[in-house]
Amino acid sequence: MEHGDTNNDVHVTVQSSSPPPLPPLEKQELQQLAEPLPKSFQEDEQDEELRKLLTPDVRDLPLVPPSAVETNFVSYFAPDFIKEGHDQYVYRHANGLCVIGLAATHIAFKDGGGVTAVDFNVGKSDRSSFKVTGKRKKNAQFFEPNSALCKVYTKDASYIVRCSVKGSLLEVNDRLIKQPELLNTVPHREGYIAIVMPKAADWLKDLRHLRCSRILRAEKMENDFISETRSSQIPHED
Repeated sequence: MEHGDTNNDVHVTVQSSSPPPLPPLEKQELQQLAEPLPKSFQEDEQDEELRKLLTPDVRDLPLVPPSAVETNFVSYFAPDFIKEGHDQYVYRHANGLCVIGLAATHIAFKDGGGVTAVDFNVGKSDRSSFKVTGKRKKNAQFFEPNSALCKVYTKDASYIVRCSVKGSLLEVNDRLIKQPELLNTVPHREGYIAIVMPKAADWLKDLRHLRCSRILRAEKMENDFISETRSSQIPHED
């Protein structure tokens, strides 16, 4: 370059399309997010999910807690068994045992004063004299569904209570002999009539004339819903 020439340097700034480097702190935070959660945190989440499964939402709980019968038994009904109005219940436990008793709709409860006496001396023997012993239920008597268990008396009439299932009679509630009023006050608990053990094959046959309370309840809810829907669709006169 000759003397006197002016050297004008031109500085050109080229902008890169890549983002500027992150500060060290932001890089560290991104690395932490990419890493798997600590084991203790994962366990806490699992515990919370398990807690939600085991602990029901209070909003989902029924207003009235279920009874011991509803919790431990499946309820069946034998409506109009043998005769009209002779409604009986069968509460079946998971082990197969069946508790037999009078349903709340039994005709005996419609008489004034309800049941006044109970007699287990029906048929050819006194049912209250049966004593079953041992794990093999020795001396258990085998009954048919129409076999008589006892006779209940009201002020003006008497009614035969039948086994309603086929099986071995394990015991009768002889407490009813001295306290027949239990049938009027707690027929589904202390006022039960007898306990029977059906065989599995016989139980399947008995189901033909029994109605499950859960199905009956569902049918009632469905019928109520249909009735309400129909009534809401009826045009009202001004």
